[in-house]
This record gives sequence, structure tokens and C-alpha cells, in this order.
Amino acid sequence: MKPIVAIVGRPNVGKSTFFNKICGKRISIVDDTPGVTRDRIYADAEWCGREFTLVDTGGLDSKSDDKFQDDIRRQAQIAINDAHVIIFLVDGRGGVTATDEEVAFLLKRSKTPVVLVVNKLDKFEVENTYEFYSLGLGDPYPLSVLQSKGIGDVLDAIVSHFPEKKEGDLNDGITKIAIVGRPNVGKSSLVNRLIGQDRVVVSNIEGTTRDSILVPFRFNKKDYALVDTAGLRRSRSVEHESIEGYSVLRTMNAIEEADIVLFVVSGNEEKLTEQDVRIAGFVHEAGKPSVVVVNKWDEKSKAKPEFEKMLSQELAFMDYYQSVYVSALTGAGVGQIMENAERVYENSSRRISTGLLNDILHEAILYFEPQVKGGRKAKIKFITEASTNPPTFVLFVNDAKLINFSYTRYLENKLRERVDFSGTPIKIIVRGKEDKE
Repeated sequence: MKPIVAIVGRPNVGKSTFFNKICGKRISIVDDTPGVTRDRIYADAEWCGREFTLVDTGGLDSKSDDKFQDDIRRQAQIAINDAHVIIFLVDGRGGVTATDEEVAFLLKRSKTPVVLVVNKLDKFEVENTYEFYSLGLGDPYPLSVLQSKGIGDVLDAIVSHFPEKKEGDLNDGITKIAIVGRPNVGKSSLVNRLIGQDRVVVSNIEGTTRDSILVPFRFNKKDYALVDTAGLRRSRSVEHESIEGYSVLRTMNAIEEADIVLFVVSGNEEKLTEQDVRIAGFVHEAGKPSVVVVNKWDEKSKAKPEFEKMLSQELAFMDYYQSVYVSALTGAGVGQIMENAERVYENSSRRISTGLLNDILHEAILYFEPQVKGGRKAKIKFITEASTNPPTFVLFVNDAKLINFSYTRYLENKLRERVDFSGTPIKIIVRGKEDKE
């Protein structure tokens, strides 16, 4: 397991900016509004050959009237408990505050190594660090994240607290599961149910989760990471440069980077909304295996067959979908989610022999040949599987223009009849002899 490094401190001291700088890309939301980061944000980082997981946390401020402050403090405490090293970030321009002293007291009780970092010293005024010795956390490290000054010294101090690297340590790949859906359909509650602890802020206020939160866990002796994303809103209600706008972009990135997607909808509504169908379209276009998780089924307004009929109509473009009916509130049905997630991922990773594929192809052609177009007839030579995740097949013909969408759809249906590709899209690429390899 990689060492975990948690960043803590009061609001607006530059935690998220530091996080993004170390990770090399914009993962955590950066905004001048205090309290933007509410949950823990995880990302992998590396320094001098030492890999670690960096965790950004919400700003701690006991005097804040932010209704989420209790949740932020609880999330920060969990990050502190999990961490091998803690970065305590303070503002060198503002000096020591009462909140800094409260956080320092909390950290000294944790017994975890702390690296005290004094940020916002854009002229690298080292003398501004001296008063922070009063916090009793050792030598303060001067830093200007914006000027990239002092970062190397801070990272050296962090990795010095890591345990000695053992030969043979391997960081096996983790299967990422993105949890997506409209705001307030219960995504965060499902995360907490799946992993058995309160790892994500849960609230009935729409839009609580603004960032994508990576939550590592194990299931069936395999490593996974749940990605709890911000709920997608209709685009006309989201300003491009707003915090919610960043959340939408992050959700889209989470779908692109995920291996499996759990698409959460509300079971207590009569039908899917425009946003629901739009999100499903994103998942389908990204080529991801997915499970439709119908949450809040304890508040159901329809019988299951009736709701399933509605789903099949609304999601006709992804008729391969797999659904499970659950209640994050009571835990009913939640155990089926990971079982289905594993199955759809297995289907998406399935390799089919060229021999079987061509048997299916010849049988399909005998039953229904491509239509003649412009007096020319398509001559299908053979089919092969080019890649997986999603399963992608290349159909070799004399002229690609003679094979239309309807026929590739027909071939897809024939493939699905013989092979279990439930829960995953498949792609068929038509290649004519005029196409270059």
C-alpha cells in the first residue's frame, strides 16, 4: 500500500492549489471562496522515486457558520487517522490564528508525523515563519505554491517519514468504478453503504458533493476504487466557469477514466429525467460497462416490471444495460451492486476466438445478407476482435461504404445472442480493402 499524505489546515490557505501542483494536474477545485473543498480528494503523486497518495481535505474553522463544517471536521479527522504523514498548511501572510492553534492541538494528539508548511510567502520571507514555532510542531517550511518556491524541501521532508521501501512491493492496478447521476439521487449514501463507513459527506442538500472522490476498497480479494462524483446538472443551469461547472467536467473525466460506471437513478420518480438520459448517453458514448442502480426503491411509486419497462424505453440506445434495485437507506439490494459490476466488467474484458466469431458471422450472413447498394454487393471476408473494454471488432469487407449502420446493428445483436455482452457496449469497425492498415 502506498503511504497516505493528508493536507489539513483552515480554509483558503492554499491546500487545493498545493494538491494540484504536486499531482501535476487540476484534480482539486481551486476557488477563492472559503470551504470549496468539502470532502477528501485522493490522487497519486511521486517524488524521487517514492510514490504516495495525496489527500486534500476541507478547511477547518470552528468559528464558521458553514452548515457543512461538522462534516468537514469529521472528514478531516478520518484523513488524519488514515495518514502516514500530515501536511499542516498555514498562511504566512496572516500569521498564527486561533484556528491554527486548534488544528495544531488536534494534530499533536494524533501521534502522526506532521510537516508544518507556511504558504503564501511569494517573496520567500523566511522570517515570517518564525512565529509558527509556537505551534509546537517542529521546524516550519517556507513555501510559495504560486511561485513554486520551497516545494522540493517540503516533499523531501514528507518522504523522509515514509517507511523504508521494501524490494518486491508492487502497486497492482486498481479497477476504478465511477458513480454518476443527477444531484440528490443518493450516490454518496451508496458509497458509504458499499464500503461500510462514512467516507463521503452525505446531505439532502442538492449538490453537496462538488469533487470526484476516490475511495479505495477491496471486494472479493480484488482492489477497487469508488469514484463518487458531483451530480450532473442541466448545462443551461451551470455557468462554464462556476464551481458546479468544474464538477461537471470532473464527472465527465471520471467516466472517461473509469473501468466501470454505476449510473444511479431515483426509483421514487415516475420516469427518467432529461438529465438522467443525458448522463446515460455520456456513459454509452464513452464505451464503459455499466450498471443502472435504481436507488430509493424503499420509496417506490411503481412495481418493478413497470419501472423496468420504462427504463427499457428511455434507455433504448443502450439496451444492453443491467439494472439493480436498491435502497441506500436500508441497505436492501446493495450487495448485488458489486456482483453486477464485476460481471459487466468481465463481459467488457471478454476475448472471443476468431474461429467462433467467424462462425457467428457466417450464420448471420446466411440468415440475412447486406443489401445491394448502387448495383454493388458487399463481400464480407472475416471478423476479428481488435481490443477489449469495450469489446471492439473489425469487420473486413470489399468496400466499407456498402455496410450501413442497420447491418452492423444486426451483427451486434447476433454477437449478443451467442456471447454474454450484457452491461457493456460493443463496437464494430468496418474496414474495406481501400482502408490502410
